Amino acid sequence: MATCVHSSRRESPPQTKPNRTRVDDHVIQNYVKYCRPNSADIVSCVHISEKKSNALHTCAPTVLDDGNANHEEDVDNLWQVMKDEARSDIDQEPILSNYYLSSVLLHDSMESALANHLAMKLSNSSLPSGTLYDLFLGVLTENQDIMRAVKDDLRAVKERDPACISYVHCFLNFKGYLACQAHRVAHKLWLTGRKILALLIQNRVSEAFAVDIHPGAKIGRGILLDHATGVVIGETAIIGNNVSILHNVTLGGTGKVSGDRHPKIGDGVLIGAGTCVLGNVRIEDGAKIGAGSVVLKQVPARTTAVGNPAKLIGGIENPIKLDKLPSLTMDHTSHISEWSDYVI
Repeated sequence: MATCVHSSRRESPPQTKPNRTRVDDHVIQNYVKYCRPNSADIVSCVHISEKKSNALHTCAPTVLDDGNANHEEDVDNLWQVMKDEARSDIDQEPILSNYYLSSVLLHDSMESALANHLAMKLSNSSLPSGTLYDLFLGVLTENQDIMRAVKDDLRAVKERDPACISYVHCFLNFKGYLACQAHRVAHKLWLTGRKILALLIQNRVSEAFAVDIHPGAKIGRGILLDHATGVVIGETAIIGNNVSILHNVTLGGTGKVSGDRHPKIGDGVLIGAGTCVLGNVRIEDGAKIGAGSVVLKQVPARTTAVGNPAKLIGGIENPIKLDKLPSLTMDHTSHISEWSDYVI
C-alpha cells in the first residue's frame, strides 16, 4: 500500500479500476477513509518554538527578482498548481495514482505534504516516519519564513533547470531540493538548541541524498542544488539568496582551524561542478566559479574565477565583469576561453 500521511497499519485501500484515468473527489474520499492515521500511529513531538522566527538567517535578504509584478501571487498559488500537475500526471500514468494521492493530493497544505515526503525519505527502522512527520510539520507550520524559502527554492529549480518538467516533479523527485528543505528544518532546530536532533537529520540527509550540509550553515532563498550529489557545506558557511550550486561542490574549511572557518557566498553566485571553496573566504555577489576550480581567496562581485588554483578571467587588475547574474542564467562558459589559450 502506498504510504499515507503517517505509517498506517489499517487495511489496504480498495483498488481503482485499471481503466480509470482521472482522479475525482469520489476516489480521493474513499482513499482518505482508509488512509487517515489513528492516534496509535502518531508520536507527538514538542514544538521547537512558541514564536515564529522573523528571519531565516542573519544575512539581510536581497531582492533579485526578474521584475514579475505577480511574484507573490504566483508563490501563493504554487500549492494549487502542484495539485493540478499531480492530477495531470495521474492522467498520463494511472499506475502512479496511489503515490500522488499519498504524497500530494490527500494533503491540505504544502507544509503537510513536504513534512510527509521528507519523513518517508528519511525514516528507517529505528526512526519512524510518524515521528519525523510530527517534527517536520511542527517546524514548517510555526515558521512561515521557512515556507517562503521552500516556495522560492521550488520556483528557482523550475526556472533554472531545463530538466525540471513541473513543480510537482521537483517537489517529489529532486534530491537537491529535498536536501535543502530538510536542512532548513535542521537549521531551525540547531538555532533553538536541539543540536543532537539537528545532527541526526543531517546524517539521515547525507545517507539518503548524498548531500552533507551542517545544520549550523545559513542558507538563503531561491537556492538551486543542481543534481546535488556530493555537495558538502560546512558549519559556518553562509549562502546568500538566488544561488546556484552544482554537484560535488565543497564549501569547506582548511585543516583543524576552529571558529568561523567556512566560505561566505554572496547573492546570485553560480558555483560549477566539482569546485572546492576552502576557508573563510568571500565569493561576492553575482560572481561565477568555473567547474573544477579550487578557490582560496576572495572573488570580487560580478567576476569569473576558474582553475586550480582559481584565477580571475581578465586578471586581478582588470577582471572581466559579468552583466547578468550567473546563478539565474546558468551560463558556465562565457569568457572562459579568455582565461587560457588552451581552452577549446
